Amino acid sequence: MTKPSATPGPVGAGPAVGTPPRRRRRRVDPTARGVLPFALPAVLATAVLVLVPIGYTIWLSVSDRQADGTNSGFLGLANYAEMFDSPQFWSSLKITLFLFVVCLLLETVLGLALGYVMSLDVPGQRIFQGMMLIPAITASVAVGLVWLLIMDPTLGAANQILGAVGIDPVVWLGDPDVAPWAIALVDIWQWTPFMALIISAGIRSLPEEPFEAAALDGASGWRLAWNVGLPLLRPVLTVAMLLRTVDLVRFFDTIYIMTQGGPVNSTNTLNVYGYNAGFVDNQPSYAATLQIALLALVIMIAGLFTWFRQRAAR
Repeated sequence: MTKPSATPGPVGAGPAVGTPPRRRRRRVDPTARGVLPFALPAVLATAVLVLVPIGYTIWLSVSDRQADGTNSGFLGLANYAEMFDSPQFWSSLKITLFLFVVCLLLETVLGLALGYVMSLDVPGQRIFQGMMLIPAITASVAVGLVWLLIMDPTLGAANQILGAVGIDPVVWLGDPDVAPWAIALVDIWQWTPFMALIISAGIRSLPEEPFEAAALDGASGWRLAWNVGLPLLRPVLTVAMLLRTVDLVRFFDTIYIMTQGGPVNSTNTLNVYGYNAGFVDNQPSYAATLQIALLALVIMIAGLFTWFRQRAAR
């Protein structure tokens, strides 16, 4: 005797006779499958590499640690009171914010223009992109040394170029009014291609339908870019600016190679000021206080950008 074959039932009548019912997939808590033990090493590594140094720095900032390693004990907020009463702290904070605003704005604007060029499908596009990224992948110490030679007041290429067009030589790193702009110029030269790479990837991923609809309504040129392109590109711009924000607020290596905070503390950012306090003036507790202030500044600015990003994503 042969088994009766299953015959399909009418549409909507349920599973056919002889067909086993399909089981619904249950959502299982990841911890039930033993995922938590695999995440534990990452949590412990984060705690050791991030939380422990921050905690130790906070302890230094409220104690009286000496250069010879001795510690007189708990001081409370005395180091913070000294920091807020120091004119040099407010000067370094002003310089930090000046470099942050100037570099971030110019790198974003220039990166937007360069990113549009990099997004075009032209012959040699990949070679052009690779060459543009050379400054960003070069060590900041090497960049500082090269620009130190370029801005040399007597033999540097910068003043030779200015002299060739009839402009008087500039004391790039010796004039307190010019040195912050010179440092900003170096950072803009190094990191604008990085911003352009992120923005060009964002431009390529934009949908075409909003542009086509706006073009049918008569928009073209700058109106199309300003009213359609920029709003769609806002989340990408926010991410790129957030990445540069964290680096700019803790700007150190290029400045220390080129000026060490001079002349007359005109390029003495919070990071450079903290380094000099800890390793030159031998005040580790006061230096830790400055680094906590720098950490608070980074968290505040990064939190502000994150808030703008979440608001733009709604």
